[in-house]
Amino acid sequence: MRGTGKADVFVMLAHPVGHAKSPGIFNEIFERKGLDSLMVPLSCRPEDFETFWAGITAAENIRGVIISVPYKTAVFRKCAAAHDRAARVQSANSVRRLPDGTWYADNFDGVGFIDGLKAGGHRIAGQRILQVGAGGAGSSLTYCLAEAGAAEIRLADIDSARAENLAALVNKAFPQCRVTVGEPDPSGMDMAINATPSGLKATDPLPLDVSRLTPDMTVVDIIMEPAETTLLRAAKEIGCRIQPGRPMMDFQVQGMSEFFDIERRSRSNG
Repeated sequence: MRGTGKADVFVMLAHPVGHAKSPGIFNEIFERKGLDSLMVPLSCRPEDFETFWAGITAAENIRGVIISVPYKTAVFRKCAAAHDRAARVQSANSVRRLPDGTWYADNFDGVGFIDGLKAGGHRIAGQRILQVGAGGAGSSLTYCLAEAGAAEIRLADIDSARAENLAALVNKAFPQCRVTVGEPDPSGMDMAINATPSGLKATDPLPLDVSRLTPDMTVVDIIMEPAETTLLRAAKEIGCRIQPGRPMMDFQVQGMSEFFDIERRSRSNG
């Protein structure tokens, strides 16, 4: 039976939260596995975040939280400890409660992305990559692409200072990968990645110059819905290989499930 007084309670935090897929995915897993657990979608206005987080922390039966825009950095700062992949981008997309009541942060954006690419048969090592978007998810992607052996990453972001800062940090951490900042132009690249929200709505502008795509390129979008964004549809018409956002989410769910220990195999870590 699910939803008893002994249930593990998880939260999905975003603003807005209506587009979030995690609650449905995890509640389906809980149901299938017969786990007394539930995930609740919650939202709050940014100006109310401090009050909201104090309440989440005070609710001692909340086991963990999945975090999306715009709270990944704010929640990271509330954590007492973090995995290196969260610490290096100062951003958390998952936190779990430790035995002393404090929070531990991790970030599965980049991990899920890389695992999804590999499962799709896409090569990363030695590739020249255009990445549009250097925000919370984008930062994690850049680090993980460099770590996976990308030869070059060109970052394009509406906030050029943010992109420059990320490029400097990743160049320092992975000097074998050349990270630069430029325009959203895929010319000369092997792969183009959209790591922005542009494409969630049909009226959104294209995140990159599709007229510069060629059939030998791979085009990736981290957006889950629609499954085929305007960008991916345009790339497919040109003859590019494409990768949608769902595989990234599927592999993140695997990592998060272990992180939260949803099957209660070991609670020594919180």
